[in-house]
Amino acid sequence: MSIDTQQPAPRVVVIVPTYNEVENLPTLAGQLLSLSDTIEVLCVDDSSPDDTGELAQEIASVEPRFNVINRHSDRGYGPSSREGLVWGLTRDFDVICTMDGDLSHDPRTLPAMLARSLDGADLVIGSRYTPGGALQVDWGPVRRAVSAMGSAYARRMIGTPVRDCTSGYRCYRAPTLSKVDLGGLHTDGYSFLIEILAAIATTDARIEE
Repeated sequence: MSIDTQQPAPRVVVIVPTYNEVENLPTLAGQLLSLSDTIEVLCVDDSSPDDTGELAQEIASVEPRFNVINRHSDRGYGPSSREGLVWGLTRDFDVICTMDGDLSHDPRTLPAMLARSLDGADLVIGSRYTPGGALQVDWGPVRRAVSAMGSAYARRMIGTPVRDCTSGYRCYRAPTLSKVDLGGLHTDGYSFLIEILAAIATTDARIEE
């Protein structure tokens, strides 16, 4: 990632909603924090029974750039994501990113996504359906088909050319995200990704994949 040395480095937080990711979290945290000293991580754990939340607290106790929210009510991907995004906005991060905790999103792609954000893209999506896009884990044909059909349906409903409407690997510029009424988004599951994409599309945002 090329950054103008005359300008302060942007403050970036990567939000990782987790549920039973105790085996993956240390690897993911290490990979993200090694990318840049200006990147922080926020783990939003949804009361994982495998003690992911407890492990996250242990990591936070020794790593000041690793943060944790342990949630105990209103559970689900949507509420967890909303809480994480609000947390990032209220702490004045310049770019607020999201990614899954199952290692399906490659952290090595993040610098390229951040470079697009710094170049003016309001929302950058790490897409599975653009040239060079791929999954880091094998979903199997059924889940792949569901994802592809979900994106196709969302494109028609929202009226957006975005190919991968259901990817959770994203970078939001804070000024653009602040225009969205996050409290007014009510979906619980991964449909939250479509709901917030639709809200951002209404702001005439520059969206890239």
